[in-house]
Amino acid sequence: MPNATPDTSNTPLRVADAVNDVCPWSGKPISADSLTLYNGAVVGFCNPECRDKFARAVRSFENALQARRAASAGVNQ
Repeated sequence: MPNATPDTSNTPLRVADAVNDVCPWSGKPISADSLTLYNGAVVGFCNPECRDKFARAVRSFENALQARRAASAGVNQ
């Protein structure tokens, strides 16, 4: 599953490394305290709430995809 959670490693994420300049949810400038890794890329958000909203959305989509794959494979039968 892609990583879309706040970085808790010892290597801090940097705004300069973000693939975006504005928050995808609000359109406001990104903030150093609101960065995450997604598919190996640093993605920025305007605040931690937007970052966490993104992480929840990614988890929801991944869970739905896994459930669909399991159903297609007959795991739930």
